[in-house]
Parts: sequence; structure tokens; C-alpha cells
Amino acid sequence: MRILPRPRREAMFEIYSFCRAVDDIADEAGPRHARRQALAKWRRDISALYCCTDPPARLRGLAMAIHAFGLRREDFYAVIDGMEMDVETGMIAPDLATLDLYCDRVAGAVGRLSARAFGMPQREGQGLAHHLGRALQFTNILRDLDEDAALGRLYLPREDLRAASIIEAAPREVLANPALGLACAPVIARAKEHFGEAEQIMGRCPRASVRAPRIMADVYRAILAGLERRGFAAPRQKIRTPRHRVVLALLRYGLL
Repeated sequence: MRILPRPRREAMFEIYSFCRAVDDIADEAGPRHARRQALAKWRRDISALYCCTDPPARLRGLAMAIHAFGLRREDFYAVIDGMEMDVETGMIAPDLATLDLYCDRVAGAVGRLSARAFGMPQREGQGLAHHLGRALQFTNILRDLDEDAALGRLYLPREDLRAASIIEAAPREVLANPALGLACAPVIARAKEHFGEAEQIMGRCPRASVRAPRIMADVYRAILAGLERRGFAAPRQKIRTPRHRVVLALLRYGLL
């Protein structure tokens, strides 16, 4: 994020810190009621930032970002709502509508917050948050299948599993099914479609306002391509982003 001017960079770090904090709560191994309470506290903290003039020291940076860039309370709430979906339901083979709602909360809302910090025009920022957020989230879902299964989660859509004739219910059993690649193929296709829509939106925006999202898109496209080449048969080797791909992305947008 050092490619951004300092005020925008600091706002992005605050957004990231918030997202990391609530994500860590959702992924904790503790009792569900304790995680629910921790997320509720974050909701109260966010609410207080919009009505109090003297925020606690640990939230002062986030408060400054909110007021400097007009970050919307509803988007912070949406991120928390998404984390609550993980805590409450476990997210095992959701239907497409539920998965889309989840993606809008955990990725789209983060994108809407980020677009304001990047300084994007509002209409383009909303569109980019929708499409790039889903492209990144679908890529994450495919990349993290095994890690999510270890937490008892499976984000592959129910409809795609049925179309691949996968009837197992337990995440680990689904991942052992030889037809797993057939269930992943539609997710890959959706991610590619959203990457394409995001690219069109970024092409209409001032170059400086979309440098950071362009780099994220390039890096995640490389991850998606790596997943597609590797396939999904067990054992699945972890796909990592080669350092040279990040450097090439930085060079492409004149940042090195």
C-alpha cells in the first residue's frame, strides 16, 4: 500500500487492521458465544466512532480515516455481518444466493471502503467493489479449500456440487471426491468474468486512483491461473504468488 499517498495509505492500513481483527475472531477456535460477543463489541465500537468526538486511542486512526474519506458505517457493519455468517452457520456448501451475499459482505464491503480511500469516483468505486471483490473472493475460496475444510467450512456452491454429482456433506469428504475439479470449474469461470468486468471499470478511471486495485487484480489473476493449471485432485500443492509477479505488476504501473 506504499504506492498510495500517505493519508490514503494510512486509511487503508486502518481498514485492513479492522478487517483482520474481525476475521481473526471468526476463525478462532473458541466458543461460538464468545466470538459472537467479540463481533458485537466491534459493532458497538464502530457505532461509537460515528457519534463520539473522543474515540479510544486504539481506534483513533480508524476514526480519522472515517472522517477524512467518508467511510460508510454500513460497510463496516456488512463486514461484521459476513464474519457472523462464518460464526453462526459454519458456511458449508451455501447456495449461490447465500454465497453472493457472503461475498458482498466480506469482499464487496471491503472494496467499497477501499474505493473511497483510493479516491475513486463513487459510481466506478461501487462497480469495482462488486466485481473485483467477488473475483478476489472466488479466488480465495479455490485457493484455501483445504484450510477452510480444517475449520469445518466449504464455500463451494451447493448447485455446483450437485451438478458435479458430489453428494457428500462433510467438507473433507467433498475435497476427496474425484469430481471436485468439475465443481470448481464454474467458480473459476465466475472469477474470470468478474476480473474482466473489473478491468473494464478500471480502464475508465484515472490511472492514479486504480493503481492499487490493478496490482491486486494482476496478482490474484496469476493465482487463479496457477490453480487452474494445478487442478484440484488431492494432494493439492499450495499456490503461492511468485515474487517476480508482484515486481512485474509494480513495474507495469510505473511504481518501481
